Amino acid sequence: MQKGAWSEQAVPGAEFTCKVTPRARRNSITREGGVIKITVTAAPEDGRATAAVAETLAHALGVAKSRLTLLRGAISRDKVFRLD
Repeated sequence: MQKGAWSEQAVPGAEFTCKVTPRARRNSITREGGVIKITVTAAPEDGRATAAVAETLAHALGVAKSRLTLLRGAISRDKVFRLD
């Protein structure tokens, strides 16, 4: 995916509901309905998968990953991020 492919959705204050699949073959991001499905190669250990999800989402939005705040789902496959 190209950096900034979803840049039109990078509105400050926007919340993104994500369904995460760790230990995938490759990092990818798709939208199905109102849910964003993100697959990451990282294992769900010590927050590595959550960090990879934030990085993948930030790349798709074309923003710095420090602008994303995890609201819910630190140890869950269902996560909600807010863009600051």
